Amino acid sequence: MITGDLDRLLAAEIGRGPAAAARITPAGTWHRAPPGGPSGPGIYATPVAFRLAPALGTDPASAAAPLAAALARADWVAAAAVTGGGHLTVAVTAGALARLAVRITQAGPACARGTALAGRRVPAPPAPDLAAAAGWGQARRQLAAFLTGRLAEVAGARPVPSDHAERKQGPALAPGAPGAVASALAFAGAGAVRFALARLPPGAPARVDPWLAAAHHLGNPAYAVRYAHAHAVSALRQAADLGLSPGEAAGFEPRLLAHPSERALLDELSWLAERVAGAARRARPDVLARYLEHLAGAYFDCQEQNPAVWPGMDEGGPGAVARLWLAAAAATALRTGLGLLGVDAPDRL
Repeated sequence: MITGDLDRLLAAEIGRGPAAAARITPAGTWHRAPPGGPSGPGIYATPVAFRLAPALGTDPASAAAPLAAALARADWVAAAAVTGGGHLTVAVTAGALARLAVRITQAGPACARGTALAGRRVPAPPAPDLAAAAGWGQARRQLAAFLTGRLAEVAGARPVPSDHAERKQGPALAPGAPGAVASALAFAGAGAVRFALARLPPGAPARVDPWLAAAHHLGNPAYAVRYAHAHAVSALRQAADLGLSPGEAAGFEPRLLAHPSERALLDELSWLAERVAGAARRARPDVLARYLEHLAGAYFDCQEQNPAVWPGMDEGGPGAVARLWLAAAAATALRTGLGLLGVDAPDRL
């Protein structure tokens, strides 16, 4: 969401400048700050000036300087500077980062939407029947093609139905014995197998160990991500049993989410739409799956140090209310990400 806000500011500034005719958009170009520059929660960098420079007849650093000055004028931007020879690096205020807890919760599934791929047309194969796959190689290809189309649509692309995706992709890379995928699905469950298959990076063997996929411990990525969601939902449920709730958004106090673990979780949440777009652009669903693993880890770290609900808790306060908003945002983002991968997000595990 924050990167989308930055995109809109930059697009407006670029549209007013001499490079407007180049139709260069900053959408989908944000990444963490390059080495040697500022680092920490709420810092975003873009190389868009490297694309602008030729249209302006100048160098990237000179192209980035007026953009940094324009972004710095926004009241929710703490600082904007040129780093790394032309990267535009922006730090948002602590309040802007904290308000993600409310914005993500209120947005629901729309929290993952962006415009990075707006204007593009992408194949949208039908949902695969993994149980009918001849082997792991075929299952992996079909799932990756389907998820790439789904993620691209969320990132702003226009899906074009495709009924021949498997034929175009050629033979299976590493087929297993007939029924191997169906057997794994029956043993470990569709959600666990689907997540494990989606997180396989290019070049890795196309195979999922059903015993590992079914394991109920935090060392199993599929379980860890789904458990993080269930834990966040459970915290909200326990709070409701105590008569506590996040309350109205108007009463949210951003200053109360200032602990390093809370800011780290907010920072991780802020990258959801960018990771969806990046996974779609590179046809790599594993980018989103591994992002969700990092998000789950940030959630667990935050809950260990600043739990939303704790044993013996019998009343709330402003700090507890703010942490409930944060738990709700984490649950929303995890549920949304899992849903995009076609994986269920149970409320209890």
